[in-house]
Amino acid sequence: MSKSRWVSVPKDLGPLSHIDHAAECGAQDTGVSDADRERIWTAMQGLYRSGVHPAITMVMRRQGRIVLKRSIGRVSGNAPGEIGPEVPLHPDSPVCLFSASKAITALLVHKLAEQGRLRLDDRVADYIPEFAARGKGAVTIRQLLAHRAGIPTLPVKHPDPSLLQHWDALVHLLCLAPPFDPRFEKQAYHALTVGFIVGELIRRVSGRELRDYLHEVLTGPLKLDSMSFGLAPERRALAPKSHGTGPKPFWPVTQYAQRIIGVSFERAAEAANEDGFLSSVVPSGNIFANADDACKVFQMLLNGGELDGVRILKPETVAEAVRPVGKIQYDGMLMVPLRFSAGFMLGESPFGLFGPKSHEAFGHLGFVSVLCWADPRRDISVALLNTGKSMAPSSLLQLARLLGAIGRAGR
Repeated sequence: MSKSRWVSVPKDLGPLSHIDHAAECGAQDTGVSDADRERIWTAMQGLYRSGVHPAITMVMRRQGRIVLKRSIGRVSGNAPGEIGPEVPLHPDSPVCLFSASKAITALLVHKLAEQGRLRLDDRVADYIPEFAARGKGAVTIRQLLAHRAGIPTLPVKHPDPSLLQHWDALVHLLCLAPPFDPRFEKQAYHALTVGFIVGELIRRVSGRELRDYLHEVLTGPLKLDSMSFGLAPERRALAPKSHGTGPKPFWPVTQYAQRIIGVSFERAAEAANEDGFLSSVVPSGNIFANADDACKVFQMLLNGGELDGVRILKPETVAEAVRPVGKIQYDGMLMVPLRFSAGFMLGESPFGLFGPKSHEAFGHLGFVSVLCWADPRRDISVALLNTGKSMAPSSLLQLARLLGAIGRAGR
């Protein structure tokens, strides 16, 4: 096992840690004890000590107030095999949300529905007529957002990340693609494909480009200055890069990754640092934000569509956005039982994606270990962002421990 794939972790994490004391409230003011907060912080340190994440940032709110806003690691200088100056990581450093971007992109569709410009049970082909090709004319917008459109993979034998720069070509290919399930009843996670059709839908109905519409609907009103599709050149030095870390993937993990995202773990991590990815709009996977801004979106949803006196969505729109689409299904791509709403992954009991007894929680996973969610039962919203891309069992165990600590604190 090559040591160059592991982060060098010092015994003392103090020099690598940053706590935003000015932002954090007195934990007990929200019903979270100091011991609970310390337990979460210890678990977050444990995740860093797993040696697969060069950078971790996290914000947790309880009852709308920030209980924890912290980071561990470096923007650069401490990744596996990295040589160069050590640049400090701040809790406000932007990080790629990867597939957690899907939930935010979906909110733009829900805003259009709230405005009466479309309905979730309309057919996608009502707005993108060419999508009806090969028997896909019956697919509804709700089914598309819930990964039941029958096109979970790109119809290209050996896809290259450079394809992401060719929007019109990708939409054309997906419109021509035959569905694997002609009845559109089987759930199969659409890792990249869903975003381009959803994005094209938004463009045609709103008449706006996605960057502009995201700013109009969400980031402008809430002043989420760090959140954007891609990352402008002048901001790239602020963001830690993604890295393939930990044990070198082997079969069946390699096949699993290839099946879901079309390329290897290593290639996907590398591509996330390249100009083609950073300059493009990838609705399913390249929204960048700091943990605070990502957490604000989920706090807004937890509040029924309003944050800091600014209303983004009506309460009934939020309720529709997180309503389950059908019962829990064994997902044909992720190979695990999972429930979706029209845009969100949903929690489960006794243990789900967002920790123990998280049946009411909603959010999204991004590239193995990025997690953004809200849990009405606990009155918490959380954004956990990180840069290591690995299936290392030790890291996944530490992630589970961190989710458990967050869940216990939010009882």
